[in-house]
Amino acid sequence: MPGAVPPAWSVLPFAAYLLAIAVVPLFAHRFWESNRNKLVVAAVASLPVLVYLLGFEPHGTRWLLHSAREYVAFIALLGSLYVISGGVHLRGALAGTPLVNSAVLGLGAVLASLIGTTGASMLLIRPLLRANAARERKVHIVVFFIFIVANGGGLLTPLGDPPLFLGFLRGVPFLWTLRLFGPWLLVNALLLVLFNLLDQAVLAREERERPGSQLEEVQRVPEPLRIEGGLNFLWLLGVLGVIFAIGSFGKSQLSPNEDVLAALQVFGMLFLAALSLAFTRRETRVSNAFGWAPIAEVAAVFSGIFVTMIPALRLLEVRGAELGVQAPWHFFWAAGILSSFLDNAPTYLAFASLAVGVVNQAHPGAGLSADALGGLLAYPEGVVHLTAISCGAVLMGANSYIGNGPNFMVKSIAESAGVRMPSFVGYLAWSGGILLPIFGIVTLVFFRA
Repeated sequence: MPGAVPPAWSVLPFAAYLLAIAVVPLFAHRFWESNRNKLVVAAVASLPVLVYLLGFEPHGTRWLLHSAREYVAFIALLGSLYVISGGVHLRGALAGTPLVNSAVLGLGAVLASLIGTTGASMLLIRPLLRANAARERKVHIVVFFIFIVANGGGLLTPLGDPPLFLGFLRGVPFLWTLRLFGPWLLVNALLLVLFNLLDQAVLAREERERPGSQLEEVQRVPEPLRIEGGLNFLWLLGVLGVIFAIGSFGKSQLSPNEDVLAALQVFGMLFLAALSLAFTRRETRVSNAFGWAPIAEVAAVFSGIFVTMIPALRLLEVRGAELGVQAPWHFFWAAGILSSFLDNAPTYLAFASLAVGVVNQAHPGAGLSADALGGLLAYPEGVVHLTAISCGAVLMGANSYIGNGPNFMVKSIAESAGVRMPSFVGYLAWSGGILLPIFGIVTLVFFRA
């Protein structure tokens, strides 16, 4: 959508709000616990942007309505996946051996792209903790779970991680993310191999230090594993089908109006979530400690993001090429580093808008827009840049606890189960020592040019 170049000051609310999301939970945890307080912070940050868009920018109302439509679709997706996955409960226990633990993490790497990193994390973390309850050293199990299931696994579909879904909403084809299979396989395979070797070494050490056989103890399964609420897998497939069908065939088969298609998509996802609520036993959700607070938190936080990011994305679209970010590895690491400490969804959109500016500068007649990121795929450098941005935003969300929403959720569940998780700085030592070398390999293999 054309319009004047936003003034530089209009980016400040976006930067300040992202900084608040990253810093306030660390220094004012009690204040940030309240979703009402999060909404107040979002409103304060959004106010100057709203005044600018509605009072001084001729296209501001249209930009705002476009962002509101994306926000509703975004929350509908996360909410439906949260509700439906919250109706599936794995009861019983597994054997907490290195082989079984590795298999669970591998399963999570696949499920994360199908039901989202949040859904896969909430489904698998409790059974994995129960399987290893008898073990003394299990911090590494949770850390690698965050690396793989809560982040790296969600790279293959728009359902996997919020950045990719926002790209889908802005015109990136649903199946395009399958081209990220190479980085997905490399990162998750290396992590699984490292985890298995480490888990074997940790268990062997416990065997030497503790009396009796620890292997025999973790192999005891008091109750066989069984699935409750299995019907919810049908509703999850339904969400996948709704998004794919409307995104791929909606304009040709249903309506050329994007607002109508967005409404149909939202209605379809919410209808499937309602079916999950209606057909899932209350006891199953109680077993999962299901509640509405997490999704309410996401809705509150992202309300501010979707407003404050509008001028920033427009400015990057027009002036982004002047920042000197040109090579694929620039996009991979710049998007990744910011995603490590800020939310990866707006980071993805910011650098995708930057890529639009770079391609427009290289091809003056391209006329690409940040509202239609699929246009990048018509240019070879656009494909490479969007690939690098997608990988950086999703994979490097694992670099810190605040890089992706499920990270803190997994940490909290593990601590409630008695696992003494690393501090914020301690976790950075884990990610720095394990993930950064792997991302260096990814750079050499895929983004060296």
